[in-house]
Parts: sequence; structure tokens; C-alpha cells
Amino acid sequence: MILALVEPGELSLEAVTLARGLGPVEAVLFEGDADALPVARAHVVEHERLDEYAPEAWADTLAQLVDRLEPEAVVAAGSDRGQEVMAYLAARLDLPLASNCVSVEPGDSYVLTRQRWGGSLLEEARLSGSPKLLTVAPHVVAPEPASSGEEVEVERFTPTLSDKDFRVRVARREQPAVGTVSLTDARIVVGGGRGVGSAEGFALLEELAALVGGAVGGSRVVTNLGWRAHTDQVGQTGARIAPELYIACGISGAIQHIVGCKGAKKILAINKDRDAPIVARADYAVIGDLHEIVPAVIAELRR
Repeated sequence: MILALVEPGELSLEAVTLARGLGPVEAVLFEGDADALPVARAHVVEHERLDEYAPEAWADTLAQLVDRLEPEAVVAAGSDRGQEVMAYLAARLDLPLASNCVSVEPGDSYVLTRQRWGGSLLEEARLSGSPKLLTVAPHVVAPEPASSGEEVEVERFTPTLSDKDFRVRVARREQPAVGTVSLTDARIVVGGGRGVGSAEGFALLEELAALVGGAVGGSRVVTNLGWRAHTDQVGQTGARIAPELYIACGISGAIQHIVGCKGAKKILAINKDRDAPIVARADYAVIGDLHEIVPAVIAELRR
């Protein structure tokens, strides 16, 4: 049996899809609904102090379930939470963790391929341990939802936790403005780089994104300059996106940024430099000044 840590969102569904190729899957949920999951059984965690995310408490809960259920492997999405919780779990169980896997072949030792160096390299490796611990790279596995009419058996689980499990926890939340489309969920993302020129220059990209129902992101240099919040950063150390279309405006396309946007189905680059790395990666490119091109696109959309 494979135990899968499930968070709300499509990334966990991708992880469950990969896990199903390894054996029967049971899910662990700290929040969210199990009905849409392609699993036979879900372990829903209930504890009076787990109303907010606490990575050590989540890991200790998983360790207790591992001891109780004796799964062959524990799988999670390669999200921020998934990576953090699985790292804590690996330390508790004194076992190796294979992160950002793109494919796994079952056996006494798992034969797996995983992303290294932000996805710029693929490593072939073997993973041993009992259980085997791994996370699934975002946006590399096509998610398979549950079949219609398939019922999930739900079991409630209350872990035994202590104060030390809550040394790291969520203290407060900053909510985006009402109606804001998140980068990771947006069907279209408009990204801006140094070529935008200033924080005020992003008003043009905001206007374009609003017209197409998309979200606005930025490169690392943009967040370093203070033009956008870090939460808007697309890249290896920011958000990893997979929209239908990514419109990269004035972005050179350093490898760290490519890591964040390579999941896009199509990339449109708007750049004055025809030799910019993003142009070579793009499906479509417009060579020219974004301050002339984007207003023309906006005008056409409004027309």
C-alpha cells in the first residue's frame, strides 16, 4: 500500500496519479475533501491544534500513520509544504528522501528519474528504505481524477502531539485582494522583467492581465528591485506555473526563471533582444519594445 499526503490543489492529484502506478493508494488529509480523489481509503486527521499548518506536527502525524499502517512508500507533491513535511518525516524515520521525481518503477528498490538543479538535469537513481519516501515534481504527471461513482472510505485519525511539534506554525495569513487570480491557478500569466522599467510600468501588464482574466508575475530581478512582491515571482525560488499561455514581457529568461515557467503550454515572448534566452524557449516571439507592443495588444483586445 502507498500512503499519499494530500493537500488542496492539482499538485497532490498529480502525486496520487503517480503513486497509483506503484500500488493501491490511501490518502492522508489534514484539510480538504477526499471525494474527488482516486483512492479507496482516506485518513482524515483531526486534532484541536491542527487548524493551521505546522510542518513538524504534520510529519509526526505521518510517522504515527506509517507505524500503524506500514505502507510500502509515502508520496507527496513537490510543493513547498510537501517538500518540507517529507524532509521532516525523513529525519524522524532516519530514511532517504527522493524529491522531485518524474517517473518511478516499483521493485525491491524503486528505480526513479528525478529533477535536479531546478529541473535543468534529470538524474536516474535507486531508492531503498522501508517505507520509501518521495515527492513528485510539479506539472510533470497528468492528473487522473476519481471515476464517477467511486466512493472513498473515510477513517478519522487523531495523532498524539506535544508542544514541540508546534514550534513552527502559521502565525497569520495575508490574503490577496478579492477577485485576484493566483499565479499557480491562472490560465494566462503575464510576466514582467527588468524591461518593464519600473514598478509603475506594471500597470500596463495589470491591464492586459485583467482583459484576459489572467495573473501578473515577475522575474527575480523585479522582486529584488521591490517592483513586485516576492509572492509574484516566477522562477526556481518563486512560483512554478503551468498556464495555457505565459506572456513574458521584457524578461531575458535566465535558467532560474525558465524553471518556473517551463510548465506553460505556450510561451509568448515580447522582447527587444532577439537573442534573449526566453526568445529561444518561446513558441512565439514579438521583437520590439513592450511599451509599444502591449498597448497595441490592449487596444486590439478592447476593440
